[in-house]
Amino acid sequence: MNLKPFIPSIRITGEVKDGMYIHIEEPTETISKDAVQMWRLTNTIGHAITLIIIAVLLYCADHFHWYGWVSPVLYTLGGLLILSALYSILLEPVFVQRHWRYRIDEEFIQLKNGKWNTKHVVIPMEKVEYVRTEQGPFLRKYGLYDLEVGTTTSNHTIPAIPQAEAERLKAVIATYAKVRDEEEEAI
Repeated sequence: MNLKPFIPSIRITGEVKDGMYIHIEEPTETISKDAVQMWRLTNTIGHAITLIIIAVLLYCADHFHWYGWVSPVLYTLGGLLILSALYSILLEPVFVQRHWRYRIDEEFIQLKNGKWNTKHVVIPMEKVEYVRTEQGPFLRKYGLYDLEVGTTTSNHTIPAIPQAEAERLKAVIATYAKVRDEEEEAI
């Protein structure tokens, strides 16, 4: 039995053929360039704290005469942490910012990220249950927000969007998906 005619499918490039495919344009909107500095700051803090912990453990291993294998393991971990820090602080933020794309229209929310391992998520507007913005202290420093879109089974985040754009997108998604604003309900 051939099930192919009964399975709806989405093709990103192409035309409508016999009602089987719909045309979805590629996401083109980018996240803020300030995200690079924010991610560098947070990654630097995280790696510095971990490096301090390893340094304290090395001191304790030497001062309290721990087993002989502890110091070489800690030096190895410290070296790997330094390599990880170089990647996470210098390269990864630029790479993520350059390859993060999103698009929001009346029918779909599209999220696309990655260069070698590309992830492209298409969320139909009728599946959206909530939309909210989040801002921690580091995002606040750069005037950025994360926009979270929730469906029945999962949630998806568009990171590091400027405040005005995040508020606009939140209102647009709520309108398209007919989601009620929690802040308005509280009033």
